[in-house]
Amino acid sequence: MPTIPYELALGWRYTRAGRATRRNGFISFISGVSMLGIALGVAALIIVLSVMNGFQKEVRDRMLGVVSHVEIYGANGGVLPDVNKTMEEAKRHPEVVGAAPFIASQALLARGEDMRGAIVRGIDPAREPEVTDLAMGMKPVLARLQPGRFGVVLGAELARNLGVREGDPVTLIAPGGQVTPAGVVPRLKQMTVVGTFDSGHYEYDSGLALLHEEDAARILRLDGPTGVRLKLQDLHQAPQVAAELSATLSGAPLVRDWTRQNRTWFAAVQVEKRMMFIILTLIVAVAAFNLVSTLVMTVTDKRADIAILRTLGASPSSIMGIFVVQGAAVGVIGTLLGLLLGLGVAFNIDVIVPALERLFNASFLPRDIYLISRMPSDPQRGDIMPIAVISLVLAFVATIYPSWRASRVNPAEALRYE
Repeated sequence: MPTIPYELALGWRYTRAGRATRRNGFISFISGVSMLGIALGVAALIIVLSVMNGFQKEVRDRMLGVVSHVEIYGANGGVLPDVNKTMEEAKRHPEVVGAAPFIASQALLARGEDMRGAIVRGIDPAREPEVTDLAMGMKPVLARLQPGRFGVVLGAELARNLGVREGDPVTLIAPGGQVTPAGVVPRLKQMTVVGTFDSGHYEYDSGLALLHEEDAARILRLDGPTGVRLKLQDLHQAPQVAAELSATLSGAPLVRDWTRQNRTWFAAVQVEKRMMFIILTLIVAVAAFNLVSTLVMTVTDKRADIAILRTLGASPSSIMGIFVVQGAAVGVIGTLLGLLLGLGVAFNIDVIVPALERLFNASFLPRDIYLISRMPSDPQRGDIMPIAVISLVLAFVATIYPSWRASRVNPAEALRYE
C-alpha cells in the first residue's frame, strides 16, 4: 500500500493548523484571508472578462446582422465590370454560403427642415437575405422595395430623427450634381418610406437607408452594382477568406472583411480587455503574496518542530518541501474556489443580475441609454485557463523564500531556549 510522503502530510497538517493557541489561530486566520483573497481575485477576473466577452459578442452579432462577412468592390472604387461573374467565382470558395450585389454611397435625407446624412445602400431584395441576418428577418418589408417606385427602408433611429413613418415622403439628395444653365444644382429625388428596421446597433439604425439597387443606380447614375456582399460559414475565417479571394478573383477587385470595417473599435476592446486583465491580476498577486507573511509566521512558530525534524534526519529540501506544500495548498484551494465562484456567476449572470435589480429596485443597464438591456456573459476557455495558471504560479512563487528560510533553520539555535 503506497504511503504518503511525510512532507505532503505535514504541509497539509500545517495548512489546517489547529487553534489550540492564540498564535496558531491567528496564523490560520491569515492563511484563510490569503485563500479568500485569491478566490475573490480569480472570481473577479473570470466574471469581468466573461462580461466583456459577452458585450463584444453581442455588439458583433448585432453589427453582423447589418454588414456582411466579406465585401468585394471594384478595383478603382467604381462599378464592378461583371457582377455575376464575380459572384460565381466567389461562390466557388467552400466557405462562401451566400452572395448578393449592392450599391453603396453617401447621401442626405431631408424632411422639411430636418436633414440627416446617411449611407444609401442599393440592394437586391431577393438576394439580400442570403448575406445578412437582418434581411432574413424582414423579408416582407424588403419585398416592398419595387424597382421604379423609389421606396426606401430607413433605420428606426434615422426615421425618428427625421420625424417620418411608413408612407411618408422623404427627399434624397444625391452626391454630385447636374449641370444646368443656372449652374450646378444638387440632384433631388422624392422617395416614400415603405418600412423601418431596428438592428439594435445605433450606428446603422441612425444612418442607413435601403433602396432597390435599380433605383439606387438610377439616382446615383451608375451602370450597375458597385460591389458584392458575401456570407461565410464561419465568420472568424473572414480575414483568411478575404485574402484568398483577393488573390483568385479576376479583375483584381478590392476585398474587405468585417474585421477591417470596425478595426478601431475591436482594437480598443482588446486593449481594454488586456488592461483589465493586468489590473485584476495584480489583485490576485497581492492576495497570493499574503502567503509570504503567513508562511513567515508559520516558520517562526514551527522552529522547534523544524529542529526536531532535522535531528531526526530530515534534509533541508524536505523541510522546504513541507512549507511549499502548505503555501501551494492555500493557492490551489483558493484558485479552485475562485474558479467555482467565477464560473457560477458567469454562467448564471442572466439570473443573478435581474434578481439584484429587483432587490435594489434599480436598473444596471437602462434601455434608454444602452443598446443592450441585459447583462451578457461569454466565459471562454482561452481566458479561464491563463487565469488559473497565473494564480497557481503566483502562489507557488510566494512560497519559495519563506520555505527556503525554513530549510536554513539551525537545529541547535532553535532548540536552545526550548
